[in-house]
Amino acid sequence: MGKSLKKIPSFKTEDEERRFWATHDLTNYVDIKSAVRVRFPNLKPTLRTISIRLPEHLIGDLRALANERDIPYQALLKQFLAERVEREWRQHRAA
Repeated sequence: MGKSLKKIPSFKTEDEERRFWATHDLTNYVDIKSAVRVRFPNLKPTLRTISIRLPEHLIGDLRALANERDIPYQALLKQFLAERVEREWRQHRAA
């Protein structure tokens, strides 16, 4: 027989919930073996503006590549970053 699970408390704010999960073990509250993967296709990620200095030639190359793909160069830069970060995580997990 499995262990009895604790009841997940109600939270007034997302910050309160974040603080809770940062200090509590999920496996005491959720039966991971019965979990079902879900997708939230309409969920928009929170965006944060950053400032980054890039060499002019790199921006020019990005603009040229983006122009060939008919997308804004900043969108192409985000795509390149996301792909590289994913590849790095895969390599990290495989090590």
